[in-house]
Amino acid sequence: MRGFLLPSVVSVVSILTAVNANPIEKRQCAATLNTALSVATTLQSHYFNTGNGQYTGGSLWTDANTLEDLHNLMLATGTDQFGAVADQSFIGKSAQDSSTAHWQSILGGSNDDAGWIVMALWKIADYKIARGLNATPYLNSALTIYDIIAAQWDSVCGGGVWWSTAHTYKNAITNELFLLTSATGAINFPTQRPFLANAQKTWAWLQSSGMRNSNNLWNDGLTQDGTCKNNGQTTWTYNQGVIASGLAALYAVTKDTSLLTQAELTLDATIRLLSTNNILKESCDNAAAGEPCATKTRSQIFKGIWTKSLQFYLDRANDPARNAKYSGFLGSQSSAVFHFGTDAANDVGSVWYAPNAGGSVFTPKTSASGLEAHIAAAKYGPC
Repeated sequence: MRGFLLPSVVSVVSILTAVNANPIEKRQCAATLNTALSVATTLQSHYFNTGNGQYTGGSLWTDANTLEDLHNLMLATGTDQFGAVADQSFIGKSAQDSSTAHWQSILGGSNDDAGWIVMALWKIADYKIARGLNATPYLNSALTIYDIIAAQWDSVCGGGVWWSTAHTYKNAITNELFLLTSATGAINFPTQRPFLANAQKTWAWLQSSGMRNSNNLWNDGLTQDGTCKNNGQTTWTYNQGVIASGLAALYAVTKDTSLLTQAELTLDATIRLLSTNNILKESCDNAAAGEPCATKTRSQIFKGIWTKSLQFYLDRANDPARNAKYSGFLGSQSSAVFHFGTDAANDVGSVWYAPNAGGSVFTPKTSASGLEAHIAAAKYGPC
């Protein structure tokens, strides 16, 4: 089966058109970026295996987030310190073959993993285009994977994309990612797919799904007993961030300010209900009793994804008043990561809210999470 050809010149034109139509603030805090570069250097030296192109102790979707983070950082700094990592990585090498069968084999039926990889491939492409390099394999693979995800939408529970091809669960993160990838695609590649229509139908379905609770936080998903009701499972931090970045991307296309209002209901609820002493705290973070998140390894990157999603939200909202609203909180996360979450080896652990990395575990996921907090604060936190 073939991949879709997307000439790099079309990508450059569409990206530049979108950026010029909605210019994004370029401010960066050099000191915070230097901290981020230091953490990224430690992350690569401690965890990246150049032999297989993966992060030791990571997983496919967290590796995708880490690759996105490194390229987000290089776009901020203007440096190329990690410029070879994409092509060395398992995901990058896989991008050289954009065939549907190839990616279906790699994804193993996981539609949320697929969404994370699309976002990583697009961020790598942004970097390569900015450096005058060939991004076509990354762009083609992103479209191939996007089509795999889009084919997983059906009418069960009134719509939505399945979490996996096993068709046993419809959940928040998979559909939030479909909103985000669809809205981002509508900005950068509006003629390539029905991106805007997909984004709009996904947001309409999410609104009616019942997964957002009375506190304006998104629970994990829907019941699997045929009733399609909110299952009341954990309100993970990343669910609250990804929905906001998706809504802001849709706002950038439609200019519907109600989307930003909806996003901030959840962002503000996160700050109010999912933080301790103004620092994000996952529900399984417990410094005093040991770190239960150690057994829930996927959660170790969630807080950083929330901060990264807030950066992307502010990028698309493009509003100085909103930047100011969230600046202090982003600064607090970066400060907590630096003062509380970082050990003597300059690695970042899973607990940010308690001193001396109390109860932390240290993995490539936790390191990438801290990196994300620093990058977001460099752009929108105090300097």
